[in-house]
Amino acid sequence: MGHTRWLDDEEKRAWTAFTTAHALLYRRLEQQLKRAFGLSGLQYEILARLSGVPDREMRMAELACALVNSKSGLTYQIGQLEKSGLVRRRSCPSDERAVYAVLTDEGMALLERAAPDFVGLVRELLFDALTPEQVRALADGLGEASRRMAAGPVGTRAAADGTACPGAAADVATGPGR
Repeated sequence: MGHTRWLDDEEKRAWTAFTTAHALLYRRLEQQLKRAFGLSGLQYEILARLSGVPDREMRMAELACALVNSKSGLTYQIGQLEKSGLVRRRSCPSDERAVYAVLTDEGMALLERAAPDFVGLVRELLFDALTPEQVRALADGLGEASRRMAAGPVGTRAAADGTACPGAAADVATGPGR
């Protein structure tokens, strides 16, 4: 086993701040989405991702990769969204193994109602607390870390064919078609 490079004080401070802020933000977003719209955070992200792609549809395997979620976990969530009429599945005529998740008009309408509250809470809890320089540094630093994790050998999330996951390190959708 190699030499451990322990975190220095500033790295520990950054790590603790990151994990705490993430947990607090996600908890508040989850509470607000559940209470107001009956959605989990992951379900909101599914709707948001689908709203931003052509024809509002995406292969399930690619969507799971983009959301950094397991295929079985995504299948369960799509099933829940399907029961509510927010998403439907369709098969691909040219590839019987491919299944697409498709955002319905009802799903798009719910997303359009939920997005202003979601974005408002993200802005209030996160971005309003930061200067423009801090936002830029946050985006640059976390963007680079995401790109490395998506492309690197440790913890790589690969598509079924072994290629990198499309959208895994892409900008996170926060609202309809964004």
